[in-house]
Amino acid sequence: MVQRQHLQRTRQERAADSRTLILEAAVDCLVEFGHAGTSTLAIQAKAGVSRGRLLHHFPSRDGLLVAAAQHLTKNRLAQTEQRVAEQLTDIPEGPGRVNRCIDLLWETFHEPNFWAAMELWTAARTNPALSAALRPEERRLRQAIHSVSDRIWGPVVCGHPVYPELREMLFTSMRGAALVYAFEDGSPARSAHLDVWKSITRRLLFDS
Repeated sequence: MVQRQHLQRTRQERAADSRTLILEAAVDCLVEFGHAGTSTLAIQAKAGVSRGRLLHHFPSRDGLLVAAAQHLTKNRLAQTEQRVAEQLTDIPEGPGRVNRCIDLLWETFHEPNFWAAMELWTAARTNPALSAALRPEERRLRQAIHSVSDRIWGPVVCGHPVYPELREMLFTSMRGAALVYAFEDGSPARSAHLDVWKSITRRLLFDS
């Protein structure tokens, strides 16, 4: 009985591992090849799994890509949240922390996770089925990004009356500005937007 349970857990663990490999490969393919080039064959090759294994987990391409969006929200953004929080550990809250917070937020819009999500949202514009499936994931993604933002700023700033509007302004502005770098060769770290965002944020948080 114990041996049978062990074998069952082993099979479940292998299945979970292969599913994760496929989802990671799907996200990586979206970044590397774009939505048009992210075929199930490309995902299968990058994941290093058999065709049967891939189809067992994900019978359709759109279903796989929706699952990749879920994986992006649950796993990769959680890793981003932890990483950026660690980089702010020794920086006290206050005006001096604003510049670093803005820089870190801006960096999150240039990570592979962001471009994978943008590939899916762009494809959804002309794919009603994909659009319907991704709509709840967009809401979850925004919640996950809010969580990253809140962790970056910390409880003092998050408690400021203007913070919800500030967070939304930075999110929408940074997302729009980041899209230019799909074809722009310049460095995001030298973007003129950074000084504007920092100035507005300081005024809203400390002069209002």
